[in-house]
Amino acid sequence: MQSIQVGQLKHELSSVLEMVKSGQEFVVEFGRKHQPVAVILPYSHYKNDKQREFGILQNKGTFEIKKDFEISDEELVGL
Repeated sequence: MQSIQVGQLKHELSSVLEMVKSGQEFVVEFGRKHQPVAVILPYSHYKNDKQREFGILQNKGTFEIKKDFEISDEELVGL
């Protein structure tokens, strides 16, 4: 994993993204102290296609979310 300063990232964004596409990862550093603030990695590393398991409740029940299910942000947070 390589480190890159924000200024250098701005200047070389296209080439950095090409390197990321080929599998390379970057730590983005900010400020004089080179504080790590972000990581740039290929989307395939980030994407999670794994199904979640229920742990101790596995095979004890099922649920299904209907395709026409809708809920507003307010309903979700209970406003």
